[in-house]
Amino acid sequence: MSKKKKYVVEFGFKSSPSILYNYLSTPSGLAEWFCDDVDIHDKREYVFRWAGSEQKAEMLKNSPNKYIRFRWEDSHEEEFFEFEIIQDEITGDVGLVITDFAIESEVEESKQLWGTQVQTLKTAIGS
Repeated sequence: MSKKKKYVVEFGFKSSPSILYNYLSTPSGLAEWFCDDVDIHDKREYVFRWAGSEQKAEMLKNSPNKYIRFRWEDSHEEEFFEFEIIQDEITGDVGLVITDFAIESEVEESKQLWGTQVQTLKTAIGS
């Protein structure tokens, strides 16, 4: 298996951190933009479903209104995907920083996929 490369993408939002966090961390919020459906078991195991398939991820850590980090069940120990909410102290502008891992030859395609997903998220939020 090829070693995956860590990459980061950032998107601006017209939303409060608390509203954005709700879309990143709750089953109803995630189902609006990330997957078709999601269940949470034992507060840490998320089961994401897309058109007939499912994938499990463990929620590794979170801080309400700041970030949430997951690891897919079949990923290496050091690999994760994370949604971090940043807010400029002066302007109040809100950003979403996504950290993920992909095979080096697929990083650009993965960034584009996140861009598409985030557009759906922005539409759901009204941002």
